[in-house]
Amino acid sequence: MQLDRRTLLLAAGACAFAPGLAFAAPPMARPEDVGFSSAKLKALGAEMQALVDQQKLAGVTTLLARKGKVVHFESHGVADLATRAPLRTDHIFRIASMTKPVTGVAMMMLYDEGKWALEDSVEKYIPQFKGLKVKAADGSLVDQASPMTMAQLMSHSAGFDVSAGYEGANLQATDLQGMIDKLATMPLAYQPGTDWRYGPSVNIQGYIVEKLSGMNLNEFFQTRIFRPLKMVDTGFYVPAEKAARVVKVNTYGPDGKIIPAPAGGDPTRVPTFWSGSGGLLSTVEDYWRFAQMVANRGELDGVRLLKPETAVLMRRNVLAPGVKVDLYGPSQEGVGFGMDFAVLMDPAAAGTPMGLDTHWWGGAFGTWFWIDPTNDIVFVGFIQNLRGSIPGGGTPPMRDITPRLVYAALENPKA
Repeated sequence: MQLDRRTLLLAAGACAFAPGLAFAAPPMARPEDVGFSSAKLKALGAEMQALVDQQKLAGVTTLLARKGKVVHFESHGVADLATRAPLRTDHIFRIASMTKPVTGVAMMMLYDEGKWALEDSVEKYIPQFKGLKVKAADGSLVDQASPMTMAQLMSHSAGFDVSAGYEGANLQATDLQGMIDKLATMPLAYQPGTDWRYGPSVNIQGYIVEKLSGMNLNEFFQTRIFRPLKMVDTGFYVPAEKAARVVKVNTYGPDGKIIPAPAGGDPTRVPTFWSGSGGLLSTVEDYWRFAQMVANRGELDGVRLLKPETAVLMRRNVLAPGVKVDLYGPSQEGVGFGMDFAVLMDPAAAGTPMGLDTHWWGGAFGTWFWIDPTNDIVFVGFIQNLRGSIPGGGTPPMRDITPRLVYAALENPKA
């Protein structure tokens, strides 16, 4: 179901937002003003509605902007399969690993303040990691060939294993300090810089943000990022008055159709482990504001969080030659990794219509976004499915479907 935008904004205005912050609708433009065809862009909304009608999705919200102007912002379907409550553009989603780029920006803000450098060793900031051994192929423990660097930590190539490699360790049982203490007793899975593995690296970054800033990660995010950017509905938990706006999580039945998932965690519970890897909840519009800031090279609405050259640095591949991003297997061709963003280095090899240097990430519940500096495009899409980002898990391949539709509608890239 597609709802009228005026109705959506009136509904949003009636909801509780963060104290002291006023809701501001994003600037809208006619698609033709920024190079899109209105007729062709309707295919994006039509395809989202079709996925709902086919019971492949419960609901989906998508936002497309070019040159900072929003040309598409729609919700389709329901927020709760049980109650059939319509999905609105102000609904709140669990964004899981889309937390990681936020942590990356926090790190780079401290980088701009001169508090660390890419070539610094991680042990400079986490002395407990000094002298960590590496588990060799034969099971023996050997020294690091060279100390892990901060650039490697921010690109998942510092030597830490994939998350599944730490299942028995229960790294998030207490707090970030407890995680560090446990990791300090465990060997690295590979020599720093020689592989890419998606594990605890960004939670480790969260610990470093806390240590260098003197704030816990929640305080840093709220005071240094969310409030300045007017991200009024983003945080590690929601207040009780916003709980009804949190979208229910879904899964798939034996027939491949969408059904409610078993009840998950309480989104109003205040966590003890501030997970920079995957703890945030947000709205599509809030996350667009964050992504647009990055697209604008560190600035939004007169508020600057990053130096322009630092925002560009975040999308520079820092993986060593031959090291490939391998999130789900096989390795992703034409893709590198920068400061908590995947980076498109070769669109043809990657088989995508996105422009060179597009940077992106997604979340476990199927949320996704990309920033295309070549075409000055920002796209954010949210769904809420268990295993929603895993190919073959039942969820439609939203990260392939939406770029195809978006770039097919871009008729005049020079506009």
